[in-house]
Amino acid sequence: MWHITPMSTHLADCRLYGILDMGYTSPDAIETKTAALLAGGIRILQLRAKNTPPDTIRTYARRMQPLCRAAHAIFVLNDYPDIAVEIGADAVHVGQDAGPLAGIRRLVGPSMIIGRSTHSPEQALAAQAEGADYIGFGPLYPTGTKPGRPSIGLQDIAAVQQKLGELPMFCIGGINGTTLPAVLAAGARRIVIVSWLLQQPDITTTTRQIITRLNQETP
Repeated sequence: MWHITPMSTHLADCRLYGILDMGYTSPDAIETKTAALLAGGIRILQLRAKNTPPDTIRTYARRMQPLCRAAHAIFVLNDYPDIAVEIGADAVHVGQDAGPLAGIRRLVGPSMIIGRSTHSPEQALAAQAEGADYIGFGPLYPTGTKPGRPSIGLQDIAAVQQKLGELPMFCIGGINGTTLPAVLAAGARRIVIVSWLLQQPDITTTTRQIITRLNQETP
């Protein structure tokens, strides 16, 4: 199901999904890194702040959101549907432990984009059946942003993408400049890069290069 808002019309066109992970971003660099990612062409950007008090998350979100709006980018809040509604986020992203999506949909209303993390083909198809607007699929490789979570590998990407049809599937987990060619060769159309991108000396240029590559190498 597609929930059309001024921002969600761009969801299908997004190839590179950015995450401002506060584990790799100091609070005083929120605006700088957000602006750098947006300047590179990212048009879907999530705030992820694990183990952070809700009031602090609200503050971080309100600093990021105007920059996303100015760039006509989808602003996503991780984990907190209630805060997403409160601040008027474009989207909320939830994990497998968030419960049925029907309850989240009732909370956020018909227009907000809902994304779901999935870690197997079965979870991916279940998220689609529940009405997710997009899914994250991974982690493909071990990743420092999710320590202890086993990687799922690349072997299911093409088959799951085919079964999902037009539903956007963003592959995630350990993707960087070295692993990207194998991920694309395995059939990925859309990807998420987190820690590697946030630690680049020139985030904007690297982001632009990745998006150019995705547009050239994927249909």
